[in-house]
Amino acid sequence: MQLIDGRKVSEDIYQSLKEEVDKIRAVGGKVPHLAAVLVGNNPASQTYVNAKVKACEQVGFGSTLLKLDENISEDALLDTIKQLNENNDIDGFIVQLPLPHQIDENKVTQAIMPHKDVDGFHPTNLGRMVLNLPAYLPATPFGIVKLLEAYKIETSGKHCVVIGRSHIVGSPMSILLARNSNPGNCTVTLCHSRTKDLATYTKQADIIILALGKPYFLKKEMIKEGVVVVDVGITRVETTTTKSGFKLAGDADFDDIAEKCSYITPVPGGVGPMTIACLMNNTLLASRKEIYKD
Repeated sequence: MQLIDGRKVSEDIYQSLKEEVDKIRAVGGKVPHLAAVLVGNNPASQTYVNAKVKACEQVGFGSTLLKLDENISEDALLDTIKQLNENNDIDGFIVQLPLPHQIDENKVTQAIMPHKDVDGFHPTNLGRMVLNLPAYLPATPFGIVKLLEAYKIETSGKHCVVIGRSHIVGSPMSILLARNSNPGNCTVTLCHSRTKDLATYTKQADIIILALGKPYFLKKEMIKEGVVVVDVGITRVETTTTKSGFKLAGDADFDDIAEKCSYITPVPGGVGPMTIACLMNNTLLASRKEIYKD
């Protein structure tokens, strides 16, 4: 069993990005600038956004953080997005999800101009991804692809089971691993809450991508020897082993399945760091205008 170290791979990406920024500064160019919009006081969202701001500092990007009241109207939030769309200093921006109940997340996502949608959630970017055209890929699936690439994990001809069909992880992940590329060329089975006898599929899988949000869901009796497990899930669970009284758990029961795996991502330290690193990578692409030409 080999651990897939997302922290190490993300640091390699950050180093590469920093070198690019240094080159831009050396010739007096415009440094990439990422903005983040945080609505309300959700602790997890605050943690994620703060990590993104820190990542900008690490690689030398400019960053802007807009904190908005939880009770903001949908129209007011859309007006903020319009201002960011029109701000030429900002290359890309994200609106941190989830949003309060009074706001339609789809409407917000579609209000972001595709060339500034560095989260890769706009229908234009998702459509370009489906057609295998240049696009900003959703950051978490992009990060998983980068991990498979970094560890030279063979995907061609392999059976990949993706568990979870969200538009943020599961659905785009199934598309990326099925496309004619490397990593890619998998035979993909997309499983979800209505899948019957899920273990029938996971026992056949060479690669399993878990994105359920159910801690310790995947057990050793559900997998075959030598499987690759990429665990996207991260849930705070109570424990008596830490001073805080909780720890972060993945969708896989790591201690139960690890020795049966050829490769496995830990939680934390696996997929999570890659999500932010790939968001930074998308921001560099946005600043270069390589995908959406002027």
